Amino acid sequence: MPKILKPQFFNRPALKVAQDLLGKFIVRRYRGQETALMLTEVEAYDGHNDKASHASRGKTERNQVMFGPAGYWYVYFTYGLHWMLNIVTGPKNYPAAVLIRGTDNVIGPGRITKFLRVDKKLNGKMSSRASGLWLEDRGVVIPKSKIKKLPRIGVDYAGEWAKKPYRFILET
Repeated sequence: MPKILKPQFFNRPALKVAQDLLGKFIVRRYRGQETALMLTEVEAYDGHNDKASHASRGKTERNQVMFGPAGYWYVYFTYGLHWMLNIVTGPKNYPAAVLIRGTDNVIGPGRITKFLRVDKKLNGKMSSRASGLWLEDRGVVIPKSKIKKLPRIGVDYAGEWAKKPYRFILET
């Protein structure tokens, strides 16, 4: 039986939540139809000091959701082309989030948001049935040996932070 992940699941360190999200399902209800995809790739962004994080320069109108409570969606537009979907993690006022990068059916964060019809309307909404976008545990167990840790993508500007193994991929 699917179990919707509650805020307490997300109210933990970003690196732990990121790994634990592999094998979970992102579910989108849109115009009466539900689509579920299993998460296979994510990236963690962890706090004020993480130079790859939007929060590294402080709180702004764009990133303020990251400073809020865990379990809320942080959605932003990038490169003038794509919406990026993140779930906020950790305690309030500690800016951390996990970027949804890949699923069993769609690879690439911009492709996922397009496929699931995610845009700024979901920014700041809780991961829940009420918002139409949530995360579920459907009982898939991922052994730690199947999780590959790699550097994040597209954050070369972040210096040493770009090399940190904060991207997690489910090996098949």
